[in-house]
Parts: sequence; structure tokens; C-alpha cells
Amino acid sequence: MASAGYPAFPSTEETLKHPAYPGTIWALEPHQKGKLPVAKDRGGPVNIAWEVHGDGPIKLVLIMGLVGALTSWQRQTKYFGHDRGDKYSVLLIDNRGIGGSDKPLSRYSTSEMALDVIEVLEHIGWTSDRQLNVAGISMGGMIAQEMAMRIPKRLQSLSLLCTSAGLTQGAKGVFETLSERVGFIIPKSMERNISDTGLQLFTPEWLAAPDSEILPEPGVTPRCGPPPPEVGPAYRLFDSNFQRFQAQELTKRLDPDTFTTGGLMCQLTAAGLHRKSDEQLRQIADTVGRERILVMHGTRDNMIKLHNGERLIQVMRPGVGLIEDGMGHAPPMERAQWFNSVLEERLGMWTKIVDE
Repeated sequence: MASAGYPAFPSTEETLKHPAYPGTIWALEPHQKGKLPVAKDRGGPVNIAWEVHGDGPIKLVLIMGLVGALTSWQRQTKYFGHDRGDKYSVLLIDNRGIGGSDKPLSRYSTSEMALDVIEVLEHIGWTSDRQLNVAGISMGGMIAQEMAMRIPKRLQSLSLLCTSAGLTQGAKGVFETLSERVGFIIPKSMERNISDTGLQLFTPEWLAAPDSEILPEPGVTPRCGPPPPEVGPAYRLFDSNFQRFQAQELTKRLDPDTFTTGGLMCQLTAAGLHRKSDEQLRQIADTVGRERILVMHGTRDNMIKLHNGERLIQVMRPGVGLIEDGMGHAPPMERAQWFNSVLEERLGMWTKIVDE
């Protein structure tokens, strides 16, 4: 299935047999990694998987959205933590409920997930004032808001990407709406679920376009291992952007240790129940500093509609408010080069701000 007027999406079988598939996830070697038992006094312990890529002075914390594993950031991991690893240190975590982290069946909240991240930050020693450049996308942006409520003075910057202070859908319940968008309530094949999710996250034009990934080069990209032998000496392109997304989803969903329905449901609840009032948003802006905040949203975001980003900009009055025409829900993938350059430019500005 594909959107009207575009070529049919490849089948699961076709993508699994594609020569690029075994090298879907790049062998980017972290400088540090571990699993930290957190939440010992919050109903835990819950083991949280984390990695740091790069050993540079600028600290970047990337927080992924609903059932997104830390490898979903691999374009940014490569760009900041490997190609520029002498300048940046990039912390990636698997939120509770996904990837290498524990997936307890309990009521998750964005505030609890924020405390998980803060405990990891304490563990790795990132505890100085104005040290952390926190960027969260979708549910990750909700977690970032909760972090900003708790440790505002430790943030050098706060980037809220395609996110919301509280999802409202009128008469239809938030949980129902979100569930439909991730294909949970309506039973579907994995193939249909992935294609439907792709159309929620990205524009159909981008999905149909040839795979435009800037691939790592083993031996050139620092701390990057080669792909599996069956791929050959170099990483390979897929036939389309959709197929690369599909491959990433398949590597995740076909691994029962990475993706579970229970983890999805628990994260879904956290995202659906997240609420921040206008007063709380203004408090974040005041304590972090408006000049340190970026809000980004796309006009063609089908997952979290544009009015959510517009509300954040209107209430928080951030130093940078970007409403990008024609952009979908996942700019770190859909517009990776542009996104990386925007973030890099802003990081250069934020590191120069001195509190009065």
C-alpha cells in the first residue's frame, strides 16, 4: 500500500531480502555505555540502557518519542558524536518500555521518564549548571518539558521538536486517537502497521523518493565498524526513503527483546496523559531562559498536529520558533541534513550565552 499517486510500498519480504537490510543499523561504537538501575525509590529498579557518543565539551541529550529506540537517532549520532565527536558528547537513552531498557508493565508518566533520564545524567557526571543541551521529539519533547521543570538551571538549551504540552482531540479521547495513529486498536499486519505509521510520520513525497541517506564510511567515519559481511565492505542504500524507514522498524519489531506491545501501551499512556498548563510553560521559559529555547513543528505533521507547536510558541515565546512548511513529524529523519545544521548553528549560539 502507498499513498494515492505514489508507487506501492515494498513488502516486508522484499525489504528483508534487500542487500542493504543487514546494515540497517550502523555500527557506531559509543565512547561509553551501560545499563543503570534507576527509580529504586519510585517503584523500581528499572534498568535504563544508555550510550555516550563523542567526548567533546558540548553536551547534547537526545530523547526519542513513542517506542523509538536510541538507534532512531543514528543520523544525529553519526553527525555530532562521530564526525564531530571532538566537539560534542551525545547522550542517547532507551526510554523505559523500549530497546535495551526494562519494560515493566506499570503506569508510565512523562515525569517518571524524565526522572529516569536525570538519574542517568547524575550517573555519568553531567551535573554542572548550563551544561545540558536537551532535545526531545514527540513524546521525548514531553519528557524534556518535565526535565526542564526539575533541573532548569542545568540546561544550556531546550529544543522541543514536533511535540505538545497536552494532546487534546475534542470529543474523541486522546488515548483512542493516539492508539489509532500507532495502529494499536485496529488489528493489522505488521506490514500494514509500518506503512500506516510511515504515512503518519512522513510526507508521502519523501517516502516515495529514492533513499537519500548520507551513509557512514567504515575507516573514514570515526569509531564506525563495517556492516555485516553479507552487505559487503560498505553500507548500502535502499530503494526509497520508505524502505529505509521500514527496515529500521523491522529490525526493532522483529526483536522481542526490543519491542513489546506492553511497552507500547505503557508509553502510549504516558504521552496521552501528559499535561502542562500555560503557567507551567511560562515557568519553564522563565527559568531555562527564552533565548535558550527552540520550538520546531511541521505544517504537515499528521501525528501531533500543528496547533500544538503553535501553542508552545505562543505561550513560551522561545528564542527560536520554527514552523516549517511542508514538514512532517520526524525532521531528524525526513530532513536530517537541514535538522543537523539548524541544531549545530543553535548550539554554537547557546554555548555563548552568559547568565546575567
